[in-house]
Amino acid sequence: VSLLAPDAGGLCLSRASASVLNLNCSLVLLPMCRILLAFLRGSQKVASRKTRRLLDKSKTFHVTCGITICIFSVVHVAAHLVNALNFSVNYSEEFLALNAASFHGEDPRKLLFATVPGLTGVFMVLVLFLMSTASTYAIRVSNYDIFSYTHNLFFVFYLLLMLHVSGGVLKYQTNLKGHPPGCFNPNVTVQRDSEEVDSLEHSPSEHDRPSVPRRSVELDPTTRNSFMEVCTEEPKFQAHFPETWLWISGPLCLYCAERLYRYIQSTNKPVTITAVISHPCNLLEIRMMKEGFRARPGQYVILHCPSVSSLESHPFTLTLCPTATRATFGIHLKVVGDWTERFRDMLFLHSSWDTEILPVFQQRRYPKLYVDGPFGSPFEESFNYEVSLCVAGGIGVTPFASILSTLLDDWKCYKLRRLYFVWVCRDIRYFQCFADLLCSLHNKLWQENRPDFVNIQLYLTQTDGRQEPRGRRVV
Repeated sequence: VSLLAPDAGGLCLSRASASVLNLNCSLVLLPMCRILLAFLRGSQKVASRKTRRLLDKSKTFHVTCGITICIFSVVHVAAHLVNALNFSVNYSEEFLALNAASFHGEDPRKLLFATVPGLTGVFMVLVLFLMSTASTYAIRVSNYDIFSYTHNLFFVFYLLLMLHVSGGVLKYQTNLKGHPPGCFNPNVTVQRDSEEVDSLEHSPSEHDRPSVPRRSVELDPTTRNSFMEVCTEEPKFQAHFPETWLWISGPLCLYCAERLYRYIQSTNKPVTITAVISHPCNLLEIRMMKEGFRARPGQYVILHCPSVSSLESHPFTLTLCPTATRATFGIHLKVVGDWTERFRDMLFLHSSWDTEILPVFQQRRYPKLYVDGPFGSPFEESFNYEVSLCVAGGIGVTPFASILSTLLDDWKCYKLRRLYFVWVCRDIRYFQCFADLLCSLHNKLWQENRPDFVNIQLYLTQTDGRQEPRGRRVV
């Protein structure tokens, strides 16, 4: 019956957009399951290289699903605005169960702000607007805190989504056999005829009109069987069973379970900071230890320092991975924002930057630092080829630093047989940060008669003629 109603177009459009939203709301969580992606990347369960490269597009897939959610949310909202108006204007007493409005001409704003589906939809649009605007590149660069805090509102969004589908606005007919579409109901027809007769008999001009005799409606059996079916009962309608939870329950439970596991693993025991090294260009190197921590070259970790921010965390690529003989791992971070500035002030006891290495044996305490991870990245594929080309710019060299450190420990156990390493920087002092690593690897390969294993090329794109390596050797 509803497909023949004047508001069927808006209902069909809202229903179709809701199906697209259910699919994308379930898929948008999967790229954020970092442990699952790291497992698929490193367990060799995905044998095809082309298939593994799809894992590198997880962020792009997440953004695509988010944009799709925003677009079809606009379509869904527009369709329901039309539905609210149609429910009010096209109110029908013939099928009261199908009417979302209570009476003809009811204010459509009441359907939007005084019902559970309408009110939850308004709040969902508000949350989605905050999340989408805070995800833009300009806001992420200028103030990462806003992006981080608003993105955590997705828990509220999914809670509202569960409540939104519980309104039961769309209904379906449950007695199609007793009341098939397009059937003939003689009782309703006789009642209508009787009401028309009564209205004619009691009209003001009834002395000018001939009396209309009451009659019963009887159909010829041949006509009845040829054109229509006779109804045996009144139509009965029931709200659609909400299917949204079937779409999002699996990915949402998987994501929540992973977040809980990551929280327990990261907060179970803080890491021990063994050394903090200050490099030029506002670059810090932090060396740490944690019991049972294992990582592969090219992976990254997420650092959380409660003394700096109770909610904010940031990812950093590992530049030094633990091995069988060394439990230490490390990262390099550039001081470019408020979080890294506060973190640097927490690490250094004095404001003087003359001291480069601050060992842990000094009479002071480092702030508590928690490490979440490690997580996989595309740089892990460097060892899966016989020839690899690594191109870095500036501080973007950090993932390749862990690869070079691993080759310094042992390079014979990998499939890799030749590595081309190209590093482009504006400031020559960046070369100074990893000069010892490059020189040590170069000397080791010469001693083992494999000088052609690594081809290192360093390029300086900007200089004023006064930059010097300050006593550090640059390969």
